[in-house]
Amino acid sequence: MAGGVVKKPVNIFKLKNLDEPKGVFNWRLWFAVCSFGLLGAARGVDEGLISGAFNSKTFQASINYDSYSETEQANIKANVSAMVQVGSVAGALIAFLVCDRIGRIWATRQLCLLWILGIAIFMGHGGSLGAVYAGRFVAGLGVGQTPVVGPVYIAEIAPASVRGLCTCIFTGCVYLGILLAYFVNYGAQVNIGDTTNNRWLVPTSLHIIFAGLIFVLTFFQHESPRYLIKQGKDAAAVKAMSRIRQLPPDHEYVVQEIAAIRAQHEEEMEATLGSSWTGVLKEMFLIPTNAYRLYLALMVQLLSQWSGAGSITLYAPDLFKILGITGTQESLLASGVFGIVKFVAAIVCALFLVDVIGRKRSLLIGIALQAISVIYIAGFLTAVPELGVVKDYVIPSHQVGASRGAVAMIYISGVGWALGWNSMQYLLTAELFPLRIRALSTSLAMTLHFANQYGNSRAVPVLLLPTSLGGITPGGTFWFFSAVTLLGGVWVWFFVPETAGRGLESMNRLFELPWHQIGRRGNKDADRLDAAFDEKQADMPNSTVA
Repeated sequence: MAGGVVKKPVNIFKLKNLDEPKGVFNWRLWFAVCSFGLLGAARGVDEGLISGAFNSKTFQASINYDSYSETEQANIKANVSAMVQVGSVAGALIAFLVCDRIGRIWATRQLCLLWILGIAIFMGHGGSLGAVYAGRFVAGLGVGQTPVVGPVYIAEIAPASVRGLCTCIFTGCVYLGILLAYFVNYGAQVNIGDTTNNRWLVPTSLHIIFAGLIFVLTFFQHESPRYLIKQGKDAAAVKAMSRIRQLPPDHEYVVQEIAAIRAQHEEEMEATLGSSWTGVLKEMFLIPTNAYRLYLALMVQLLSQWSGAGSITLYAPDLFKILGITGTQESLLASGVFGIVKFVAAIVCALFLVDVIGRKRSLLIGIALQAISVIYIAGFLTAVPELGVVKDYVIPSHQVGASRGAVAMIYISGVGWALGWNSMQYLLTAELFPLRIRALSTSLAMTLHFANQYGNSRAVPVLLLPTSLGGITPGGTFWFFSAVTLLGGVWVWFFVPETAGRGLESMNRLFELPWHQIGRRGNKDADRLDAAFDEKQADMPNSTVA
């Protein structure tokens, strides 16, 4: 039922077998989920485009790139690539204010406008490196809000039984953006050639296409009922929930779902430390169960970003060259295939894993695949230390097979990233928190997300340099990624509880134990509390589920 009885992981191909009214899984729900899921493409398009666009000879000529030293060039490339992350830190930080002040719908519209404005400045930089930086920073202000607004809205309108699938559509759109960006770059290189500015302008326009499409789609969506309840607009919340569920406003399912949201919000208001922003902050940090959730969300961002998979996506053409793929077109094509692999893996994760075997198992499987891959690559680069260090080094014939294996491991690492960290860093963050602190907590987590993504993307071009130029070599870089990935797997095993199938209003039961027992025993204890809750409700048939 809608009121908060916990559902365990389900097979999303058997939704008709669930104890849900017929109209719940309707076109309006999927249309809303896909519309807000497209916000994931913001980050994906940028990660997939920027390296290929920057490597364009015409773009480099427009900023006099060849006039700089090798170390300066590495820093410029890192700055241009990472400037969106700098803006995204600020964007994620203000996202909770925008979300809670003007709502999820208007928050989406304003971020789309910022996104378009920044890309327009970047495209019209007129040879100014400062304008390049400024444009990408402004675009980042919009892009940085997307992983707050999108997953929060989706998690708030999705039924608990398919919340994992719905939120993973956002993740899938990250890879859709990467995939399209990689192949647009490849197509521009092949069909336009690197003799005109259109070589990088045409691919970059993909940003504007996505931002404009999402902006238009918001006019066909309804505000989140949970946001409306928080604003005291109960009638509007009932109307919105009725439309999203395609059920009458007085239907038992809608009535119970609204009652659960209202009861949870009222309970939070009564139990928390004041209605001011300082009260919200105290609630986040001083209530132990909320502090542990915040700890989980922040550690997920820290460990996922420094596992290196984001940098592999961002600098894929360069890494393929290091591993032995020669030629600009060949490295761009290899990057395009990489995008396909990650996109397919994200679909598999959404359909078969997060709501079927659960979040934690999916995350551990992904981390295991990622660890195997980066350890192999690190070992290969250690065995052939000249790669990426000695200019124009040619791999000996007897090591070509190992080189192709390393390329394959790049693809496998992408599968692991899609199945594990990249899906869970949005899903866990969006579903962990109580309504009153959800937007602020998600915003804080995404601020750390982009701060670490900036640090990682800014550092990697320098880390890949030889030690004589201040780097740690490609081999050293991948050994670092390996260590962080293994640490992340151990941390997940001991500290992350399973959240699949739980209603947003019933998540508290996972965090009743002392903090050091939650990851290993939280679900067992929550099941005990669920049974007690169900028994109490059975004895009180006329009570409202809270």
